Amino acid sequence: MQIRIIVAGKPALNYAKLALDDYLKRLIRHGSYELVIVKAGDKEAVSERLLQASSGCYRIALDERGKTPTTRELANTFESMKMAGEIKTVAFLIGAADGHTPELRSQCQLTLSLKYDPATRNRIDRPARTTLPHRNHPCGQPLP
Repeated sequence: MQIRIIVAGKPALNYAKLALDDYLKRLIRHGSYELVIVKAGDKEAVSERLLQASSGCYRIALDERGKTPTTRELANTFESMKMAGEIKTVAFLIGAADGHTPELRSQCQLTLSLKYDPATRNRIDRPARTTLPHRNHPCGQPLP
């Protein structure tokens, strides 16, 4: 299963570019991926570009209105998708700062929210619900 990450606009700040490069290096060990950058703009234009770039893919919108699964729930979802073998490419749609249009959200098979709660940062007793591939998992165990 291929992962396509479709984002609106290139990161402008140097620390954001470095973070993106680092994250993509860690992601490669989990399978093949493709980073697609569409032209930034307003919500309507960006949503249209994201839909065009993700045509034929299983679409996952990253949006504040989405579900907030645990890491285990998200891992199980992807494992089920791999085992079924019906989905060839999963596209993560990351839009403009003002979010996605209702039309885009309605055309996605899944909408996820990766909300950041500063109160849970680096707290073993109150970990974040979802963590993505990173170097130091709080429990010291790599994710499947």
